[in-house]
Amino acid sequence: MANFEKILCPIDFSEFGRRACDYATSLARHYGAKLYLQHVIQPLTATYPYYYVPDQTTTLDIEMAGEAESQLKQIAKECASQGVSPELRVEEGIVAETILALVQKEKVELVVMGTHGRLGLDHLMLGSITEKILRKSSCPVLAVRKPAHDFVDPAQSGDPVSLRKILFGSDFSPTAAKALPYALSLAREYGAELTVLHVLEGASTTEFVQEGRDKALREIENSIPAEARAGCKLRMLVRVGKSYEQIIQLALEEQTDLVVLGVRGRIAVNLALFGSTTHRVLQLGPSPVLTVRA
Repeated sequence: MANFEKILCPIDFSEFGRRACDYATSLARHYGAKLYLQHVIQPLTATYPYYYVPDQTTTLDIEMAGEAESQLKQIAKECASQGVSPELRVEEGIVAETILALVQKEKVELVVMGTHGRLGLDHLMLGSITEKILRKSSCPVLAVRKPAHDFVDPAQSGDPVSLRKILFGSDFSPTAAKALPYALSLAREYGAELTVLHVLEGASTTEFVQEGRDKALREIENSIPAEARAGCKLRMLVRVGKSYEQIIQLALEEQTDLVVLGVRGRIAVNLALFGSTTHRVLQLGPSPVLTVRA
């Protein structure tokens, strides 16, 4: 069964970053994991090289670091009220590279990040920082955007997050096999209902659909170890259509709280333009998405 011992939540103090922190805090509490809260200050020399004034730039960087540390300490107090004492990191550098460096240095097992999830070619990549982490992180990444329904409940006693329904999309690939233990583990930890969905693409006749559905249900059944079923409310489902459309549609219909997907290779620009299932669910879906790379 998958487990998380070290969780990293990079925070930019936006609405999306704070929302991601709620998820990271809840996960750290459930798994007894160490939580890192990180804020990265990108040097002005990197952002605006033509306006570099040494003394003024140094003073501004120091002020920004002080303000960031103050805000992180306030967030840490909120985490402490949930029984989690995070380690705070304020660092200077190129944002994505600094986040990935901490992942490697501390052997982080989960990154939880907020994302704007904007549409349109100018914002195709979900936000450049999140996109880079999704492509390059060596560990699973939970991308949190504003969901169609909000299962973050600050008023709920003891836990800001209530995971009731988890959706796992399986294509029976080795990548999906690696992601499945995370879906099972989360379902058990939160007492959530886990729906394992397989989508038949290109089905053209009723006979083909029925044969494909029966075969897929058997494969789902065989993919889940008997010991993993204990304490897990499990559903197996097969639908027909395009994978990303059916995943998104089911998530909307059932007000899914979390989608778990395996990721093949990198979520690159060419895949985003021409049909990456994971990228489309990340960008268009109603729920946070946990991506697990092979």
